[in-house]
Amino acid sequence: MLRFLRFPFSPDAGLLLIRLWFGGLMLVLHGSGKLLHFTSYQGEFIDFLGLGQTASLALAVFGEVVLAGLLVVGLFTRFAALGLVITMAVAFFIGHSGALQGDNSGELAFLYLGAYVVLLIAGSGRFSLDAWLRSRASNNPS
Repeated sequence: MLRFLRFPFSPDAGLLLIRLWFGGLMLVLHGSGKLLHFTSYQGEFIDFLGLGQTASLALAVFGEVVLAGLLVVGLFTRFAALGLVITMAVAFFIGHSGALQGDNSGELAFLYLGAYVVLLIAGSGRFSLDAWLRSRASNNPS
């Protein structure tokens, strides 16, 4: 096969695309808004763990900002994906009552959940800080 066709069709390129797409969109479209308007979300956010609305919102912001940022760069990818799987499972099953249709549809949370499960299983791929750190550690045995 032609050498130039390998990169676009590699599993590592696919994992990079999933990380950038779903991590970046989570960060920009969901996490940043909650972070910037934290006080306005406090009174209306779901208290899913019995910790209070503020603590629940802070956990969601941590997931949607910090963990999504880690996914984008591919650092601690499985840890970040696990946290985002939990965040999206709570959003889908509790916030949207597991509904995929109707007025309270959790379809978007369900799609994010699926992407994060893939990253939890597959990891970050070759184009990530995780892979770069692994290669440095294997090339520099102490």
